[in-house]
Amino acid sequence: MIFHIVSREAWPAALQRGEYRAPSLDREGFIHCSTMKQVIPIANAFYRGQNDLMLMVIDETRIVPEVRWEAPAGPPADGVSVSDLFPHVYGALNLDAVLQVVDFTADEAGTFSLPPIPTEN
Repeated sequence: MIFHIVSREAWPAALQRGEYRAPSLDREGFIHCSTMKQVIPIANAFYRGQNDLMLMVIDETRIVPEVRWEAPAGPPADGVSVSDLFPHVYGALNLDAVLQVVDFTADEAGTFSLPPIPTEN
């Protein structure tokens, strides 16, 4: 499984369109995703204190566009190694690859922890 952080408003829009397109797809050519180990350090580095988020749980084997495992573009977030590779989806994400979308809110201190997620595909 891989993960993608999405705003609460973007997910319903994806359901209406029949596919998910992150803003990064137009800007950078891919959708940023993370492994289970990477998602919390990324959330705490880039989304600290936000409470309008959801976490997409994605079955990588069901993704239609190409998925490339690549190094981060800049310095890694605390808790992520410089040698870590991140899954990048090079195209609009087909919704049948999304296993679950769960609320993803920061605690009172503004930090994230992993919500309950499915353990099997």
